[in-house]
Amino acid sequence: MSNENQTPETEDAELNAEEAQASETEQPAPASDEADPAEEAGKLRDQLLRALAEMENTKKRAEREVKDTRAYAVSGFARDMLDVADNLSRALQSISDEAKAEAGEALKTLLEGVEMTERRLHATLERHGVKKVEPAPGDPLDPNMHQAAAQIPADQPKGAIAHVMQPGYKIGDRTLRAAMVVVSAGPATPPADGDTGGGVDVSA
Repeated sequence: MSNENQTPETEDAELNAEEAQASETEQPAPASDEADPAEEAGKLRDQLLRALAEMENTKKRAEREVKDTRAYAVSGFARDMLDVADNLSRALQSISDEAKAEAGEALKTLLEGVEMTERRLHATLERHGVKKVEPAPGDPLDPNMHQAAAQIPADQPKGAIAHVMQPGYKIGDRTLRAAMVVVSAGPATPPADGDTGGGVDVSA
């Protein structure tokens, strides 16, 4: 067809068609907005596992707190009762075996009642998780459960417990009151020949 027969309107239409065709040819295809289903599923699975792990940790933490609350709720009351236990023990230790043997029926009955009360008190404390800590001479010193009040020459190895002044107590895994002990400084060094002064009397 000859260009002489084309009108201005025809020329404009052809130009618009060519520009549109060129624009469609040059314009890149739009990227897909849809995510990979496998990748999305993996992310959701990781989020679920993290949420489940956090829930399990929270549950264990809550159970531990409840357990500790139950175990140590009586700590203050138990600590106050230790003075009662100490007084009962001192009262019984103050009476010698000879005095007990020569005691009349009334005194023997009283002593039996005090001994029974002491046993009942310790049994009640143990039922609530409070246990007596009474190390023996020669046991190693445990700073977490023993409190060294003094150090003396003794037959026990140096640093070991030589004498127990006051028993300790623990509640659960915690020390309620440390046992008061005397620590051995090792065997006493015998005085040199002719040296009669400065020695330490450990016969008692």
